[in-house]
Amino acid sequence: MPPRLSALDASFLYLEQSTTPMHVGAVSTFRRPRSAGPLGGFDYDRLVELIEQRIALVPRYRQKVRYVPGNLARPVWIDDPDFDVAYHVRRSALPKPGSDEQLTELVARLMSRPLDHTRPLWEMYLVEGLARGRTAVITKTHQAMVDGISAFDIGQVILDVSPPGEGDPRLLGENGRRARAPVEVLWMPRPEPTHAQLVLGAVAEAVARPGEIVDNVRVAAGDALATVGKITGTAGKLFSIARTASRRAPGSPLNVDISTQRRFATARTQLDSYRRVRAAHGCTVNDVVLTVVSGALRNWLLSRGEPVTPSSSVRAMVPLSVRGEADVPSSAVAGSLGNRVSSFLVDLPVGEPSPVVRLHHVTHAMREHTATGQSVGADTLVRIGGFAPPTLHALGARAASGFSKRIFNLVVTNVPGPQFPLYAAGARMLEMFPVVPLAKGQALSIGLTSYDGGVYYGFNGDRDGMSDIDVLAGMVVESLDELLATVG
Repeated sequence: MPPRLSALDASFLYLEQSTTPMHVGAVSTFRRPRSAGPLGGFDYDRLVELIEQRIALVPRYRQKVRYVPGNLARPVWIDDPDFDVAYHVRRSALPKPGSDEQLTELVARLMSRPLDHTRPLWEMYLVEGLARGRTAVITKTHQAMVDGISAFDIGQVILDVSPPGEGDPRLLGENGRRARAPVEVLWMPRPEPTHAQLVLGAVAEAVARPGEIVDNVRVAAGDALATVGKITGTAGKLFSIARTASRRAPGSPLNVDISTQRRFATARTQLDSYRRVRAAHGCTVNDVVLTVVSGALRNWLLSRGEPVTPSSSVRAMVPLSVRGEADVPSSAVAGSLGNRVSSFLVDLPVGEPSPVVRLHHVTHAMREHTATGQSVGADTLVRIGGFAPPTLHALGARAASGFSKRIFNLVVTNVPGPQFPLYAAGARMLEMFPVVPLAKGQALSIGLTSYDGGVYYGFNGDRDGMSDIDVLAGMVVESLDELLATVG
């Protein structure tokens, strides 16, 4: 019998609606290699070739979902006998010289479209025509596919730690070790099960666990309460929710009925700036990140004319990879650091005008969560290897999807990446911006990844509710400058 989706993975399929597509994404920009040799180009054909060589590392990406008749059991993963890599890896171009604004508009439109459930649930776009000789790669992966243990994001497997010509290409491997790139092997899809085989398998499971068949029918029929209960129960194995969930989240323009369309914006900062603030104020880099987000949200609310009082706050759900307070070593990767993933509910003090006081509030809140044992480690995530940020952002989004907008106002995922350059087909990756999906009633999500000395923010927003999302993104730099001004 083919592998069956877990209760959590199936819930992402059942919960998906036109306004809340359940895929997570990333936007990476690359500098084209100067070499004109056979391994030097980074074009569509080379990307397809690279995927074909390495897709065996992520076998789920050649599988599709097959539903059981009558929803007697959860769906199963089956090999797609008609798998066509050219369908999933697509080509796009901007009118030269393509600007960052044109790229973010393209990202927003692509992320607004749901994935085709009759095929493997992922897409990748090579975007040409960017100014300054750059190329972009946009990935979309359904959250049902990325569990961080048996499957991870395909964006991880196309990256090498060195360009061609400097020895054999080496992938980022388990716990940061450099592994040899795999050799392409012939793939033969397994036979697709018949309807009768799926029903017999479901009946056999029902005999072993009689209550499960009732749960499956209720969830598939749209019983939201049962679905959310299944999500939160399973997600609790990997994430913890702070006790602040017992209080309703503050009222906010971030919580509105959302549409089917999105806006996307980015912000670029330097990791050294956060380290300077951390050293001066005795906190963590993550505390500084959340304080920067707090300051940006405060200025954005004021720019909208929203009432902001000294007690105003915005509650953020913060799933993040944690390792303690030490810096990320230059030779480490997120896979070796991501041996614990915790989730916190943090009230960001947007009503506080002083950046230093905001930082102290955030630092105290994060220390209190840790000291009271409200973070639960997920040791199984040690098994994530390679360039893990795309996978960890997906896990953060999974943690948030099952919870009501009454508990928090937005999601902020913060994932550390490697502090050395990575390459795809010889092209050096310059930046990586996460695209974290929106939950029902959530007009904004923020993802950020540190990579090779930079900290890169991706703002995913509802097209109607966040018409000024680029204004908010621009205020990130202003908020960080406020904190830097307090450093001697």
